[in-house]
Amino acid sequence: MKMPGYTLNILGLEVSFKTDAPPERVNKAKALLEDRFRVLEERGRKLSKEKLLIYLSLSLADEYLVLKDKQEQMEIQLAKLLDRLDNEEI
Repeated sequence: MKMPGYTLNILGLEVSFKTDAPPERVNKAKALLEDRFRVLEERGRKLSKEKLLIYLSLSLADEYLVLKDKQEQMEIQLAKLLDRLDNEEI
């Protein structure tokens, strides 16, 4: 199955890419980037667009890492609970 292609204008830059993500998710991701960039831009008006994009990237990367860690901790807790349930059934 061929992945759909997208050409989007994000923060004044035209970007073309292919992904198997549905259009709704692509549009949500674009909106998230634009909203967060706008907030950063208001706070750091004197910073270049490149620096703002780096701050945005760092912020998203940090958020991803925190969520990934939380997911891993939840999976460990879930595995422990499942072990307890399995042991109680014996």
